[in-house]
Amino acid sequence: MATIGLKKKPRSRSQFLRELKENITAYLFISPAVLVIAIFGLFPIGYSIYMSLFKWRVQKGDFIGLENYSDIIGDWFGLLIFLGGLVLLGLAFWVWNNAFRSMNNGALVAKLIAAVLLVAVGLTLSLGWEKMTTAGEDVFLNSLIITLFYALGSVPIQLILALILAYILFQNIRGKEIFRMIYFLPYVTPIVSTAVVFRTIFSPRETSLANILIGKIGIEPLKWLFEPKPVTELMFGWENLNSFLAGPSLALVTIILFGVWSFVGYNTVIFLAGLGGISKEIYEAAEIDGASTWGLFRHVTIPLLSPITFYLFLISFIGTFKAFNHIYVMKVPNAQKTVITASVQVFQTFYTENNFSVAAAEAIILFLIILGLTYAQNKLLGDRVFYG
Repeated sequence: MATIGLKKKPRSRSQFLRELKENITAYLFISPAVLVIAIFGLFPIGYSIYMSLFKWRVQKGDFIGLENYSDIIGDWFGLLIFLGGLVLLGLAFWVWNNAFRSMNNGALVAKLIAAVLLVAVGLTLSLGWEKMTTAGEDVFLNSLIITLFYALGSVPIQLILALILAYILFQNIRGKEIFRMIYFLPYVTPIVSTAVVFRTIFSPRETSLANILIGKIGIEPLKWLFEPKPVTELMFGWENLNSFLAGPSLALVTIILFGVWSFVGYNTVIFLAGLGGISKEIYEAAEIDGASTWGLFRHVTIPLLSPITFYLFLISFIGTFKAFNHIYVMKVPNAQKTVITASVQVFQTFYTENNFSVAAAEAIILFLIILGLTYAQNKLLGDRVFYG
């Protein structure tokens, strides 16, 4: 049976002018934001890519293509091996969670295969990384490991403490408004001045506040920000470990403490906003079903706060990779290279060495790493967010 098509009614002149006016109005409203993003966001990224392709020390030199990237990475085959290890890591994660679910003893088989893949991941990553650090710019590559230590040491502690504090401050306790203000103060206090105060608190002198406090429990005075030795060596005496297995230095751990102190208050405020959005009827229904206080927190509060937790985890992780001010203020020469994160190394290459093109290449590499980590976090954690 043939269908009879209806002709679309042509727009009148007044309707066309009204739609045109609405479109122009919409574009005018978004144009300020587009200009700000283009000028202060997209243009610097594009110009950094442009600079990285030239030999640029104070003045623009010859076009050298990817030579700066080759000097930093050192071994492209090593990079491919390292990326292959990351692919194996993603495969192990997928096998652990999704494969063989329909088979008898499928979960056990999946876990065994995932364990084998994880061993292959460790060998592949270490081999690729060794090739790059041997032939490439080991100072910048080592700064990436230090940045990873800083991120892994800061973000989980920040979120756990913030969630606990938010849950406590959300209860009907006396003076909770004052406590909320106190916990938020470190975030709004100028970070340079507070970093200087922390340098005084964690001074290597025996009379510093930190050494006095640990002396009360029988621990010898520590060098804190001046200590380049890893915490594993100081605590357990493990020496001659490679840079990754040795863990962060005591100087970096001290800076991590400052980062946690600074940003816990902000995360607490965001968690408080999330707690305020949870309906009381849900808690009442769970209590009627016999849920305990811990049960309410574990099975109601945490799942319903998962969008907030995911957002804070994402923002905090990106922030740690870009952190600069307090690290630059708190680092001392005695700590050697153990507190030089990627952002600090980029600044030193640019400002101290006046090597603009290499600094631009390092910044682009850091940008790609942040972009990749953000994408991976969205894929791995985004599906686990409960939106109600």
